[in-house]
Amino acid sequence: MNSQASLLTQVEGGIAAITLNRPEQRNALDIPTLKALHALLNELNASAQVRVVILSGQGKGFCAGADLAEWAAAEARGELESYGWTETAHALMSRLHSLDKPTIAAINGMALGAGMDLALCCDFRIAAASARFKAGYTSMAYSPDAGASWHLPRLIGSEQAKRLLFLDQPWGAERALAAGLVGELCADDQLLAVAGELAARLAAGPTFAFAQTKTLIREGAQRTLAAQLEAELAAGLLCGRSEDGAEALRAAMEKRTPHFIGR
Repeated sequence: MNSQASLLTQVEGGIAAITLNRPEQRNALDIPTLKALHALLNELNASAQVRVVILSGQGKGFCAGADLAEWAAAEARGELESYGWTETAHALMSRLHSLDKPTIAAINGMALGAGMDLALCCDFRIAAASARFKAGYTSMAYSPDAGASWHLPRLIGSEQAKRLLFLDQPWGAERALAAGLVGELCADDQLLAVAGELAARLAAGPTFAFAQTKTLIREGAQRTLAAQLEAELAAGLLCGRSEDGAEALRAAMEKRTPHFIGR
């Protein structure tokens, strides 16, 4: 287990487990944490030893969003618009959303504001029974600033997104599951085990093809069907020429389970 003050990281069996480690601040995201997480994601994305990433929070909550103490200090200095939190958060959210490796958010307790947005950037969201989701923006007379206005309509539809953002009431894990905000619900004491099982299954899969699929899904919303079909053709050629593609064909012919290496 490696420690970087506000983050804990462990890599084992192709799975990188990142834990936000500011429990006394409810894992709030100050600028140093945002930058450290961004740098860590770059490192993990470039590592051949990492095939899947799990993100979780230390203690009783997943993430309380922006660090209000840092925010208030910037306001007191007259630097609220220039101290750089939003730009730094945007860079992190973009990096997480565009990561080549599959990502899993294991959500315990509260995911508030940018903490909820962090989970929304992941490919898979597993909620513990204790999980709570709250936008937090309009209660502070603020509009979304870390991706919620982009992710939520796509995940849960426009009206449900507006209910979550405008009314700003906490959603429990069951409501989040019913709305499609998360894909799986489990007992609190099973959260990391359930996330680990999904991660292990993904890590054993054709991660090169997963990366191509993630890119197709991410970029497809801006394309016509004809353009998307062209993109699928190009991605398919890359997959077919990959070592995993050759291994999949051999395994099918030999009637055995393929062994994928992510290339």
